[in-house]
Amino acid sequence: MAAKIGAAAALKALKGWSKAEGERDAIVKTYKFADFKTAFAFMSGAALKAEQMDHHPEWFNVYSKVDVTLTTHDADGVTQKDLELAGFMDQLAARLG
Repeated sequence: MAAKIGAAAALKALKGWSKAEGERDAIVKTYKFADFKTAFAFMSGAALKAEQMDHHPEWFNVYSKVDVTLTTHDADGVTQKDLELAGFMDQLAARLG
């Protein structure tokens, strides 16, 4: 099981992410793209990385917007896995524009 680092620690290393509302130890971000095709490309790339890591995001997509929540369920909070996946998603989104 991954060691819990907490949302506050993760947010110090990330840009544009926030703590999830309420008591839940999770981080959230909304990505906005030019169109659905680009949002879907982002989700496809992120899904491949998540599967490789065996660490899957909670997300919601409507047209060009993707809402992402990251937390490690078996640790009941944010871990290094979330920080790594968030960084990957940020880099992917930047490449896709």
